[in-house]
Amino acid sequence: MAIRHIVFDIGRVLIQWDPERPYRALIPDEEQRRWFLSEVCSPAWIGEQDRGRSFAEGERILIDQYPDSEDWIRAFLPVWGDMVPGLIDGTPDIMRTLIADGWDVTMLTNFHQDTFLTALERFPVLAEPRGVTVSGRVRMIKPEPEIYAHHAQTFGLDPAATVFFDDSPRNIDAAHTAGWHAHLFTSADSMRRDLATHGITV
Repeated sequence: MAIRHIVFDIGRVLIQWDPERPYRALIPDEEQRRWFLSEVCSPAWIGEQDRGRSFAEGERILIDQYPDSEDWIRAFLPVWGDMVPGLIDGTPDIMRTLIADGWDVTMLTNFHQDTFLTALERFPVLAEPRGVTVSGRVRMIKPEPEIYAHHAQTFGLDPAATVFFDDSPRNIDAAHTAGWHAHLFTSADSMRRDLATHGITV
């Protein structure tokens, strides 16, 4: 079946995302910094905010567990903007070209509902697709199958006619299970090559 719908992840596909970036100044010791970002403000902890938990609640939980790290924990939200310093080279241009060429483009992202609004203000390109499913708003998160079904139903996507780009292998596997075509994002050039396999030239 020919592709009709193209779905983009956002973090590390359209915009840069590097939690370590602001913490290099806050925690100069590399070993201590890596411990903090893997065990305290960890990907799993960030994921619960992306699922819709408030940052205030997330902070409270961590401070109870790691009281000696309270200042670093409370810094996470104030320095969040430094974790997204700019756009990924090339992919916003690809997305804009696809939209201009008449393709149906949407976004499916793991993102806290409040920080997504900040990103939308900073990066207006995120408002250009037809729509977006934000995990924090719907309280579902990739790679859970429910969020793929929700996105397809909300935007009227035929899974067999949908291609998806994400930087996470787990999310790509889940998209395949949902019946979507999906490609692991590594660069704008690889995205162009992957689109070409579906007869889409940008």
